[in-house]
Amino acid sequence: MAAEELHHPDADRIELVDVLAALGHPVRLEIVRTLAGSATEVFCGAVAQGLPRSTVTHHLRTLREAGVICQRPEGRKLFLVLRREDMERRFPGLLSLAVGEFPGPQPAVGPAP
Repeated sequence: MAAEELHHPDADRIELVDVLAALGHPVRLEIVRTLAGSATEVFCGAVAQGLPRSTVTHHLRTLREAGVICQRPEGRKLFLVLRREDMERRFPGLLSLAVGEFPGPQPAVGPAP
Protein backbone atom coordinates (compact mmCIF):
# COMPACT_ATOMS: atom_id res chain seq x y z
CA MET A 1 0.00 0.00 0.00
CA ALA A 2 1.55 3.30 -1.06
CA ALA A 3 1.52 6.29 1.26
CA GLU A 4 -0.45 8.36 -1.26
CA GLU A 5 -3.33 5.87 -0.97
CA LEU A 6 -3.84 6.64 2.72
CA HIS A 7 -6.07 9.67 3.18
CA HIS A 8 -5.48 11.62 6.37
CA PRO A 9 -7.66 14.72 6.80
CA ASP A 10 -5.91 18.02 7.44
CA ALA A 11 -6.09 18.97 11.11
CA ASP A 12 -8.45 21.87 10.44
CA ARG A 13 -10.85 19.56 8.57
CA ILE A 14 -11.29 17.03 11.37
CA GLU A 15 -15.00 17.05 12.25
CA LEU A 16 -16.37 16.35 15.73
CA VAL A 17 -19.19 14.16 14.41
CA ASP A 18 -16.66 11.93 12.59
CA VAL A 19 -14.42 11.66 15.65
CA LEU A 20 -17.32 10.80 17.94
CA ALA A 21 -18.62 8.19 15.49
CA ALA A 22 -15.14 6.66 15.25
CA LEU A 23 -14.71 6.57 19.02
CA GLY A 24 -18.21 5.16 19.48
CA HIS A 25 -17.24 1.56 18.72
CA PRO A 26 -15.62 -0.52 21.50
CA VAL A 27 -12.95 -2.02 19.21
CA ARG A 28 -11.90 1.38 17.90
CA LEU A 29 -11.91 2.87 21.39
CA GLU A 30 -9.63 0.04 22.56
CA ILE A 31 -7.28 0.72 19.62
CA VAL A 32 -7.15 4.39 20.63
CA ARG A 33 -6.45 3.44 24.26
CA THR A 34 -3.61 1.19 23.12
CA LEU A 35 -2.10 4.00 21.04
CA ALA A 36 -2.60 6.52 23.86
CA GLY A 37 -0.58 4.27 26.16
CA SER A 38 2.38 4.17 23.78
CA ALA A 39 5.05 6.85 23.47
CA THR A 40 5.99 5.64 19.99
CA GLU A 41 4.37 4.31 16.85
CA VAL A 42 2.65 0.95 17.17
CA PHE A 43 2.77 -1.84 14.59
CA CYS A 44 -0.79 -2.44 13.35
CA GLY A 45 -0.47 -6.14 14.18
CA ALA A 46 -0.20 -5.21 17.85
CA VAL A 47 -3.71 -3.75 18.05
CA ALA A 48 -7.07 -5.53 18.02
CA GLN A 49 -5.40 -8.93 18.16
CA GLY A 50 -7.66 -11.91 17.58
CA LEU A 51 -9.90 -10.12 15.08
CA PRO A 52 -9.97 -10.93 11.36
CA ARG A 53 -7.57 -8.81 9.33
CA SER A 54 -10.44 -7.32 7.30
CA THR A 55 -12.18 -6.20 10.50
CA VAL A 56 -9.02 -4.54 11.83
CA THR A 57 -8.49 -2.84 8.46
CA HIS A 58 -12.03 -1.45 8.59
CA HIS A 59 -11.60 -0.07 12.11
CA LEU A 60 -8.21 1.47 11.34
CA ARG A 61 -9.56 3.10 8.17
CA THR A 62 -12.49 4.56 10.14
CA LEU A 63 -10.13 6.03 12.75
CA ARG A 64 -7.75 7.37 10.08
CA GLU A 65 -10.46 8.96 7.95
CA ALA A 66 -11.94 10.61 11.06
CA GLY A 67 -8.52 12.11 11.82
CA VAL A 68 -7.96 10.23 15.07
CA ILE A 69 -4.90 8.24 13.97
CA CYS A 70 -2.15 8.45 11.40
CA GLN A 71 -1.07 5.33 9.52
CA ARG A 72 2.46 5.18 8.14
CA PRO A 73 3.41 2.38 5.77
CA GLU A 74 6.96 1.05 5.89
CA GLY A 75 7.48 -1.67 3.33
CA ARG A 76 4.79 -4.26 3.98
CA LYS A 77 4.23 -3.07 7.55
CA LEU A 78 1.88 -0.38 8.76
CA PHE A 79 2.58 1.75 11.81
CA LEU A 80 0.00 3.70 13.78
CA VAL A 81 0.19 6.81 15.90
CA LEU A 82 -2.49 8.82 17.66
CA ARG A 83 -2.94 12.35 16.26
CA ARG A 84 -2.94 13.65 19.82
CA GLU A 85 -1.77 17.21 19.05
CA ASP A 86 -4.25 17.68 16.20
CA MET A 87 -7.10 16.31 18.32
CA GLU A 88 -6.17 18.49 21.28
CA ARG A 89 -6.01 21.58 19.08
CA ARG A 90 -9.42 20.87 17.51
CA PHE A 91 -11.27 19.42 20.51
CA PRO A 92 -9.40 20.15 23.76
CA GLY A 93 -9.74 17.37 26.31
CA LEU A 94 -11.86 15.07 24.15
CA LEU A 95 -9.21 12.43 23.56
CA SER A 96 -8.17 12.37 27.21
CA LEU A 97 -11.79 11.98 28.22
CA ALA A 98 -12.34 9.17 25.72
CA VAL A 99 -9.35 7.13 26.88
CA GLY A 100 -9.82 7.84 30.57
CA GLU A 101 -6.85 10.17 31.11
CA PHE A 102 -8.40 12.64 33.52
CA PRO A 103 -6.16 15.37 34.92
CA GLY A 104 -6.60 16.33 38.54
CA PRO A 105 -8.83 14.78 41.18
CA GLN A 106 -11.46 12.31 40.08
CA PRO A 107 -15.08 12.56 41.13
CA ALA A 108 -16.18 9.92 43.60
CA VAL A 109 -18.10 7.09 42.01
CA GLY A 110 -20.74 5.42 44.07
CA PRO A 111 -24.29 5.71 45.28
CA ALA A 112 -25.73 9.19 45.54
CA PRO A 113 -25.96 10.52 49.12
